[in-house]
Amino acid sequence: MLKDITLGQYFPGHSFLHRLDPRNKIVLTFLFIVALFLAKSMLSFALVVVFTAVLIIISGISFKVLLKGLKPLLFIIVFTMILNLFFTKGADEAPIISFYFIHIYRKGITYAVYMIIRIVCLLAGTGVLLTYTTSPIALTDGIEQLFAPLSKIKVPVHEFAMMMTIALGFIPTLVEETDKIMSAQKSRGADFSSGGLIKRSKALIPILIPLFVNSFKRAYDLATAMECRCYRGGEGRTRMNRLHFGGLDVVGLSLLIVFCAGILLLNYFTMDIGYGL
Repeated sequence: MLKDITLGQYFPGHSFLHRLDPRNKIVLTFLFIVALFLAKSMLSFALVVVFTAVLIIISGISFKVLLKGLKPLLFIIVFTMILNLFFTKGADEAPIISFYFIHIYRKGITYAVYMIIRIVCLLAGTGVLLTYTTSPIALTDGIEQLFAPLSKIKVPVHEFAMMMTIALGFIPTLVEETDKIMSAQKSRGADFSSGGLIKRSKALIPILIPLFVNSFKRAYDLATAMECRCYRGGEGRTRMNRLHFGGLDVVGLSLLIVFCAGILLLNYFTMDIGYGL
């Protein structure tokens, strides 16, 4: 399960999405999230699914990798589906299934399906648009330059960008470290899969302690390495690679704007025929 976590990983490539300016990809990700939550009809959700699939194909990242990344979040997806399925009631609508205190309405099923689509497309789309196709260094530069105007009001933009990128970069490292510790504990007879919830929670203590110790040690080593290289923040710092907003970025931004407009139009024209949420 731990090896299936792909959050924060970067998959090198030369696709259209890989070559976009990181500042533009941050804006595109924001627009994609806004469009995703604006979708309120069957056809608009169909457009979201098709658009997300096209993004995945263009990025060159296999569907298998994305599905592996969704496995650790399967519990959250199922839990959200159950909440919408059993606790959403349709106005003036008879339940489709009625069993004791359980009542399932057509509106609840619709909400559950739409919510699953929204979560899956959110995770896949934002990953493909941003973290999977953008290196940590490029992401840091993009965040810093995009929010550079905030530095005029004394907001430490560079420090925030650096912390976010380091945190994303440490996720795969911590996952690998956790897997090694669990393997070492299992070889000593530790059991993490049997017993009740309390017993399993207690079994995690031998994992958490060395994991925290190693995490603080890695953070200390990283801070020491940055000081040895005379790192003093973003002021006066030069960059090897300059960011440029080119023709590909114009095409990408135009496509996202058309996508958002399509979502709004589909919501407007299909809401009246009974597909709206």
